[in-house]
Amino acid sequence: MPARQDLPSLQLASKECRGCDLYRHATQTVFGEGRVSATILFVGEQPGDQEDLAGRPFVGPAGRLLDACMEEAGIDRSAAYVTNAVKHFKWEPRGKRRIHKKPTMREVAACRPWLNAEIEAVGPKLIVCLGATAAQSLLGSSFRVTQDRGRIFEAKGHPPIMATVHPSSILRAQTDEDRERERSLFVADLVTAAKALHHARV
Repeated sequence: MPARQDLPSLQLASKECRGCDLYRHATQTVFGEGRVSATILFVGEQPGDQEDLAGRPFVGPAGRLLDACMEEAGIDRSAAYVTNAVKHFKWEPRGKRRIHKKPTMREVAACRPWLNAEIEAVGPKLIVCLGATAAQSLLGSSFRVTQDRGRIFEAKGHPPIMATVHPSSILRAQTDEDRERERSLFVADLVTAAKALHHARV
């Protein structure tokens, strides 16, 4: 970790991270981005294939869906900060494609200092965890998004935290009807986050 803990210094230092072996097969470190003093911070699991190539978080299909749902819920995307619990793309080959592979808790733990430093540097009023890996990285390995999505939790050393599904899970739904239902539930969770953020500002 760098001596200076501001976002530019952290991002530059993260490019040389060797805390776990994921860097060996990733194109580059994908650090978070967004407003320096964002009031809301979104945490996903890890960068995907498109994010790995672009070097930016949430620029693929799941990111575009997140943007649309945030807008629908009344959350200003340009006023938010988005990042991932793990900064390198973990994948396995399938033909010519690189398929997402879930990071281990050890890999998540190795990346935790970067996430903690980002949260400290940004100083958000609310953290929204997208998916189980992100939620468990901040709320413990026993946390279940399916049971507690949309609820606000307190975690020592952090602002209030809310967890919901990762937008990629909506894209994986089997039917159009399932996708529409899951999208509506996701937007409802983001509306809850927007209301919590409003109360935090008052």
